[in-house]
Amino acid sequence: MYIRSLELKNYRNYENLAVSFSTGSNLFFGDNAQGKTNILESIYVSGTSKSHRGSKDKELIRFGEEEAHIRLILNKRDVDHRIDLHLKKKKTKGIAIDGIPIRKSSDLLGMLNIIFFSPEDLSIIKNGPGERRRFLDMELCQLQKIYMFHLAQYNKTLRQRNQLLAQIAFQEDLVDTLEVWDSQLVQYGASIIEKRKAFIEELNEIIGGIHQKLTGGREEIIVTYENQVDANAFMDQLKKRREMDLRYRNTGTGPHRDDIKFMVNGIDVRTYGSQGQQRSAALSLKLAEIELVKKKTKDKPVLLLDDVLSELDSNRKRYLLEGIQDIQTFITCTGLEEFVNSQLAIDKMFYVKNGKIVKEEQEASHEHGK
Repeated sequence: MYIRSLELKNYRNYENLAVSFSTGSNLFFGDNAQGKTNILESIYVSGTSKSHRGSKDKELIRFGEEEAHIRLILNKRDVDHRIDLHLKKKKTKGIAIDGIPIRKSSDLLGMLNIIFFSPEDLSIIKNGPGERRRFLDMELCQLQKIYMFHLAQYNKTLRQRNQLLAQIAFQEDLVDTLEVWDSQLVQYGASIIEKRKAFIEELNEIIGGIHQKLTGGREEIIVTYENQVDANAFMDQLKKRREMDLRYRNTGTGPHRDDIKFMVNGIDVRTYGSQGQQRSAALSLKLAEIELVKKKTKDKPVLLLDDVLSELDSNRKRYLLEGIQDIQTFITCTGLEEFVNSQLAIDKMFYVKNGKIVKEEQEASHEHGK
């Protein structure tokens, strides 16, 4: 799997952009705030329909314009596909695959498997549980359509149950209707818990070897799924907590409260690990994610590295670059000095200035087969 080309119209600070890529490594360099990350973001939007920054559609549209367009040509198993996104300020976005409109944004997921790695991801271990849940959900949504459906239904049911809990404070006779939402919450929630558990088991089969190599055999890592409630005990727990939920007008149990724990040499690295250990664990997680996508899809994902190399020491940087030699990679950086003596051969370089690619260079005559 690799991206052939990208076209942008009125996207962020790009009025018009048409660019073709190498199937190997593509480097975007230039000063800060010139539009390098915007290119990576538009690729991410093409694969997921959402911004990795959490931006709304209207924020992706160039200032003073009403709509924006993204067109991406993707080669998947030797067949070209076209993804078109039409972003509008006051209406929902339009998405088409190979010229055929799709009804739901979620239908786009899985078409283009993307792994995004930014400096913020290096903090995934020490930050709050919401970020680790987001990592779990994003990866599982790309790999399993049924997970995506169950997660959407769970979140919708959770919102409706919480609204009902608030209403019951003023209309006590509505309490009997909680049963309906409880059964739906358990139906979708139990599926989410089981699929997350299976994902973490598969992740553990891969991440251990990666982390040992990264740390020169000094550290052993184990990832554990901290589910707040077991799938088969979810209904009982909801009933036990009902009085508390009614008091706080909020659902206090379920997979929306889950977390992941990273144990390094038997200690919780989030609480007791050094910053270096936390970063190594985050890097191992990303590299394991790449290998897991390869295993599950029998294809290679596209990797987006947004200014992450400047945050890594030489050892971790070298290990990362060695681990991504065989997949299409998009990298942003402020200067080329980061790549002096690096392990990664840059196939194509783009100098980005003020929403334009002002210089494009083909660095290598070869292209990596995908």
